[in-house]
Amino acid sequence: MKVAVQQEDLQLLAKTLQEQLLVEVSSAGVFEVKCAVNKDELMILTQHESDVIVDAQIIFAVIEEVLQSLAPHREQRVQCFLRVFGEQVPYTKCFLVLKQRGGRGNEKAGEARGAEGQYFSPISSSALTYSPSLDKAEEEELFDPFAYAPSLPTSKPASQIKLILLGAALVGIVILGGGAYLLTPPCVMSECKEIQNAEQLKTKSPQLMRRAKSEKELVALQQQLAAASVALNVIPSWSPRSQVSEELKASLSGRSEKINQVVKALQTAYLATQKAQTPAYSLEELQARQHLWRQAIAPLETISPDSELYGLVQGKLLNYRVRLHAVNQQIFVEEKWLKKLTAAKAVANAAENRQATAKSLNDWQKVQSTWLVAINALNSIPRTSPGYQEAEKLLVDYKPKFVAARDRATKERLAIKAYQQAVSTAKQAKVYEQQNQWLAAATYWDQALQTAKQISQDSLYYTQAQSLIEPYSVALKQAQEKVQVVSSLQQTRTDLDKICINEIRICTFSIDNAGIIVRLTPEYDQIRQNNLANPYSENSGSATTVDVTNHLQILREALAVIGENANLSLFLYDSQGQVIYTRTLGG
Repeated sequence: MKVAVQQEDLQLLAKTLQEQLLVEVSSAGVFEVKCAVNKDELMILTQHESDVIVDAQIIFAVIEEVLQSLAPHREQRVQCFLRVFGEQVPYTKCFLVLKQRGGRGNEKAGEARGAEGQYFSPISSSALTYSPSLDKAEEEELFDPFAYAPSLPTSKPASQIKLILLGAALVGIVILGGGAYLLTPPCVMSECKEIQNAEQLKTKSPQLMRRAKSEKELVALQQQLAAASVALNVIPSWSPRSQVSEELKASLSGRSEKINQVVKALQTAYLATQKAQTPAYSLEELQARQHLWRQAIAPLETISPDSELYGLVQGKLLNYRVRLHAVNQQIFVEEKWLKKLTAAKAVANAAENRQATAKSLNDWQKVQSTWLVAINALNSIPRTSPGYQEAEKLLVDYKPKFVAARDRATKERLAIKAYQQAVSTAKQAKVYEQQNQWLAAATYWDQALQTAKQISQDSLYYTQAQSLIEPYSVALKQAQEKVQVVSSLQQTRTDLDKICINEIRICTFSIDNAGIIVRLTPEYDQIRQNNLANPYSENSGSATTVDVTNHLQILREALAVIGENANLSLFLYDSQGQVIYTRTLGG
């Protein structure tokens, strides 16, 4: 920036700086800024009321930022002062060296020389160097840069000389007493580069924190703060600048801690992001990821809106909360499936308990349906669920048990059906017995017996079925005997029919438990009587005539054979009811 000496340019610059200070330092009340040029150096004086407490570092940082934004065309030396209204001497000052933008410039940063001949090395692109406070000797110097007086006096007042002598005496005491300490210990009599660097970093770090866009940038800044803080440890406690050193270390440590808080949160979020690249195979793993996201979010939520890190944090927070919400949803869904898995285990346990005490078809049907409920619940768990693998293992165990329960229920259902069918068939057999339909009765008794025998031995109805076998076997045997008797009687009737009919009906018959009763027909008796009365009658030789005497004898013998075959007594009567022939059992 080429500084114009025209008064109007200086007034415009002063107005610009004053307005910017009011914007950046809202709590500082009203500032008054004056600008002047002395020996080609720009001098800026900022004044404020005595009851206003301001941060000199912020004031100088704002001034430096405004000056740098004006894009200087050559290197420019600037002196900045802070003073209370009514006071003659500023209470602090800083030196700035603004480098030319856009050109190569000197490869080494320019240096600014202070009132005491001290040099301050620039640490930023703007080559900002400043001293945060004036020495006590300089506080006694008069200051009026706008009177175009010579530069601040280089001669040392009496008080400053006394201070130097006192310092020399102190060094002499240290040498005599210890004999081993350096003649010029750090920051006692010589320049204090550590404090200068720390003050510069303290001024620049808020801006660097605001501009940081990534964890890497924050870590780099944190390392600078830590290095500057460690460097201050070389200042001994008896040094006149020890208090300033401690204050700087506290300030740098506070900012480092804030950065560290954010860095740890970012690192935790990175770890959570890496873990999210692979599927979670358990609820515990999902809960661990949830914990990581909460660890990343919690410290970032404590960053207030007026913090230099607020801009960076807010962008991260939105993303992290979205990630946490996604994990929360996964946990919610997984807990639902795990509840289903737990419920399936409970149902399977109930199925095993029912199976151990099952005593009826209804019990086995409940066992079967209970196993089916457990299996269906496990089948509904998706492959993406961490509980899927355990569900698959349980299915390997549960499915065979379900099949066994189903087969047992089927066997019991068939057993009870067979038992009921056997009982029903036996009832029908008894009905046929009452109707003297012994062949049908024997058939039904046989069916009932075979059905009862088919009931499985491990069935609950086996014992009941066994109790049916003996009575059904007896009934079948009796029915079969009856069938034989009936069959025999039928044959007897057939034989009797053949004997009793020979061109004419010779006889009639009936069969009952008493035996076979045969009665000659009146027609046969009439023929027999006529033949006896007139054996040589011409009529007796007709086609219907028989040898009555021989025929009757043959008839008796045939009837005797039939009665013997039927094992029944035989009674032969004529048409008048007179006994002609009798044959009893055993006779």
